[in-house]
Amino acid sequence: MLIVNGLRTKAGGPVGFSLESGEVLAVRGPSGSGKSLMLRAIADLDPAAGEVSLDGTARARIPAPEWRRRVAFVPAESGWWDDRVGAHFSGGDGGKALIEALGLDPAALGWEVRRLSTGERQRLAIARALVRDPKVWLLDEPTAALDAEAAGLVEKLIAQGRDRGAAILLVTHDDSQAARLADRSLFMAGGCLTELEAGPEVAA
Repeated sequence: MLIVNGLRTKAGGPVGFSLESGEVLAVRGPSGSGKSLMLRAIADLDPAAGEVSLDGTARARIPAPEWRRRVAFVPAESGWWDDRVGAHFSGGDGGKALIEALGLDPAALGWEVRRLSTGERQRLAIARALVRDPKVWLLDEPTAALDAEAAGLVEKLIAQGRDRGAAILLVTHDDSQAARLADRSLFMAGGCLTELEAGPEVAA
């Protein structure tokens, strides 16, 4: 279980919630409300007040690289630090199965990053984050840059991850996506969270 308690970011707060293994929690709300900052704070990428724990162990007691292996963050716009895609992958089969599951040729591991389309970058960033089998997935608008077919493959991967016991926090502006995938939904406005029974239409 991931527990967030009293988390404050530059966007506001405090916010708090729990996320169980095998659960998808959607976070919706207008642009600029603090959703991405919250994910970054949970991933320990930005300084923030409050407490975060995983399976009863406080984040402060876990080295940052290990925390980010267990709690994987996929931003809406991914960063790349090497010229070749394959240099960003490690573990298991090097990501080939995940890359195929997302509708891409495993030969993409040999591609130059500069040749990637926006949608290819997004799908490869998802594969890159999940190849290390994290317990928690923090996904920030993972299908925003994708066409319907590619978005469907990402949603299928999210559903499979949930079935295997991953805890998934999904930021989305797509109400129908939240309805398809999420067990619960939160609405963020002004840096504060409200739990939704059946959420309102949310402006992008």
